[in-house]
Amino acid sequence: MNLAAVSAMLLALGVFTYGLILSAGGGDLKMFYDFPSVFIVLGGVIAAAAMSFQYKRMFTMIKFALLRVVKGKDTNFSAIIKEIILSVESYRKGESLKTITDKTSDFFLKEGLQMLDGGVMTPEQVFALMEERNSNLFYLYSEDAGKLKVVGKYPPAFGMMGTTMGMIVLLGNLSGADAIKRVGPAMAVCLITTLYGTVMSNLGFLPLADNLVEQSKEVFLKNKIIIEGLKLLHAKENPIVVAEILNSFLLPGDRLDWKAVIQGGK
Repeated sequence: MNLAAVSAMLLALGVFTYGLILSAGGGDLKMFYDFPSVFIVLGGVIAAAAMSFQYKRMFTMIKFALLRVVKGKDTNFSAIIKEIILSVESYRKGESLKTITDKTSDFFLKEGLQMLDGGVMTPEQVFALMEERNSNLFYLYSEDAGKLKVVGKYPPAFGMMGTTMGMIVLLGNLSGADAIKRVGPAMAVCLITTLYGTVMSNLGFLPLADNLVEQSKEVFLKNKIIIEGLKLLHAKENPIVVAEILNSFLLPGDRLDWKAVIQGGK
């Protein structure tokens, strides 16, 4: 489970809830609930998203986005580089690709090792195919994030639509001796739809989309490191050279201390 993402979601929910409590002055939070407003914003978003994307694709996209954010894990680049270094060292010592593959934890690395071991394609074809798969994965993940951002622009629009509808009703009923007394409560109901739309967009779809963009970039970089590592493994390169080349993908503070790995600190 991605504890950082889950804790951030809970923090956002807590800030919003406590903000409502402070705004209500310790009063009844029911003032922030209005069924017509919920219906207009939620129903409008679903309808607009269904016009943009297929129903099945839309709900599947949201489901997998939530799963990737909640269940996903931060990419440990140092661990990937360490695994590649140890694999290269084992291969140089005569260990088979099949044995190395069985000990590999990363799916993308395992996939590359299996293709190298298969003997059906040349190493150059394997590397080209892995590059293509990495690019396609990045494109597909980025597309999902882009679609979530598209959906994220709908809630505020429907919130304003509900507010406009409420204002029309309010102004149309400003008659009678007690009309002024009804303005305050009626205005509050009008603005609730704007609140719902803003919350749904800025605490839901947009942060989720941004999280997916970041994850996609991390996965793309991780797979780039793996592809380069596969090339070095096939060439049976010196593990020190492997470490230095793969560390070049990372910022200085994130680089692996290869001496601890090569000199026995495994």
